[in-house]
Amino acid sequence: MVTNVTNFSRSGLYDWMAQRVSAVVLAAYFLFLIGYLIANPGLDYAQWHALFSAQWMRIFSLLALVALSVHAWVGMWTISTDYLTSMAIGKWATGVRFLFQAVCGIAMFTFFVWGVQILWGI
Repeated sequence: MVTNVTNFSRSGLYDWMAQRVSAVVLAAYFLFLIGYLIANPGLDYAQWHALFSAQWMRIFSLLALVALSVHAWVGMWTISTDYLTSMAIGKWATGVRFLFQAVCGIAMFTFFVWGVQILWGI
């Protein structure tokens, strides 16, 4: 049986809500970017730099980065608990699941920190 030890939100309802809210944030962010690219067909580096230098765009990008992290974590946690079971892979399922979740968590944390460094120039 899978416990909620590795699940940050502790409830299937909260996971479902986190997944949906993060999807809406990501959709809004990417629709904005697509709209901006369509509205500025001759986009050059100066315009792109000006867009991402604006404080509101950095905050919007950070929000999208947080949403991406939440969305990815909930998705990977769900995949690991649904498919990395003792029936699917044998008696080593708990260890394999923990290793998979640890690698995913470390990768997502690394990408998040890297994204913050890119956005804020730290």
